[in-house]
This record gives sequence, C-alpha cells and structure tokens, in this order.
Amino acid sequence: MCSLEKRGKVFILTLLGDDDHRFNPTTLDAISGALKEVEESPDAAALVTASQGKYFSNGLDLRWIAEDPNARLDIIRDKFENVLATFMRVGIPTVAAIGGHAAAGGLILALAHDYRFMTEGRSVLYMSELDHGMHLPRSLMALIRSKLHPAALRDVVLGARKLSAQMGMERGMLDGVCEDPAETLETAVREAEKMVGRGWKREVYRGLRLSAFPGVVEELDAHRDSYRFA
Repeated sequence: MCSLEKRGKVFILTLLGDDDHRFNPTTLDAISGALKEVEESPDAAALVTASQGKYFSNGLDLRWIAEDPNARLDIIRDKFENVLATFMRVGIPTVAAIGGHAAAGGLILALAHDYRFMTEGRSVLYMSELDHGMHLPRSLMALIRSKLHPAALRDVVLGARKLSAQMGMERGMLDGVCEDPAETLETAVREAEKMVGRGWKREVYRGLRLSAFPGVVEELDAHRDSYRFA
C-alpha cells in the first residue's frame, strides 16, 4: 500500500502501485502506520509524501463505500479525518510531491501538507464533489478553506475546475512546478533537507502550525457530520 524510506532525517512516504491510490480502511491504516513510525522516530525532521504511477490520489474508494454506504461513509470519514489530523499535528515540515492527478480526497491530502510541488503536464488538481453530487463534512471544508485563497476556493470548490500545475501555481496552491515525477520528488526532498538544516524543535513547529490554521484539527477530531450524496 505504501512504503517509508529514510534519507538522512527526511522520511519519504510513497503510495505504491500503478492504480489511482484510492482511500479505504486498508490504505488509510497503512498511511496511519507509516505516520506513527515517523512520529516515533527521533531522527525524523521532515516528511515527503509521494506516489507511484499517474495518480497522486483519486480520493475515496467509492466502490468500497457503495457496498454499504450508510455504514461505510462514517468509517471512511473517521479514518480519513484522523490521517489528515495527524499530518496537521506532526511536529516536522511536510511536503507533498504531486507526481500525478490529485482529485477530491487526494487533493485534500495534498493540502494537509505544508508545501506542495507538482509535475507539469496532463495531471490536474480537482475537487470532484460538485460533479458527483457529494456533500463534504465541515471538517474537510475547514481544512480546504484554511489552505486556499478565496478566489482559488471558489474555483476549486464551487467551480469544480480541473487545474493544471501551472494554474495551481498561479492560484497559490503550489510552491513549485517540475518537469517530471522524478524531478518533483527530488525537488520536494531538497526543500525538506533545507528545513532539516534549520534544526527546528518539533513542539515549536507543531504549535506554530496549529496556531497558523486555528480550528482545523479540532474540526477533524470532532467527526461532526458525514459525507453524503445528494
């Protein structure tokens, strides 16, 4: 499902395989396990999240959910929100290396990181909920709203626009655009290594992130409402 590689004090979490990296209990538990390993490592000073194949992630596993929507929507909500909250709480800088499409929950996962670099080309940033007739929990909207400028929020959430890497860069969603997935990953790792060299204290970094995006983790922890289809 995912692997965890260590390069000095930078940990690289990679979503494995050539599929579209959908989120279901199995994949989310694997990511949670990797994050726990990072948190428990005294050597970890930055985290990069990457993926194999042409997708960063295509979001929730709708096929798995469709087998029992009433029960499974709440299960997936809790596990996904817990993963996002962990990314927001981890006391080290986080960088998303978006080497392919980041749609719906995949885009939300990328937004949970501190920095984002993306491969140029056909890959898009896309919130598909409007097109699928799907309501988002207020917790996820809190995270999205905290990371996007108002005009970008309108285009992404209320316009369901499919944004290229360059369009995402213009809207302040990305910190850099790269030629191919390999360069995207290496750029993300280099940026992470720069931050490692600053020697920041985990508790200070964690506290400043939570203060910079107030209320987001509290909403994620509360599990107030569920995904639902119109």
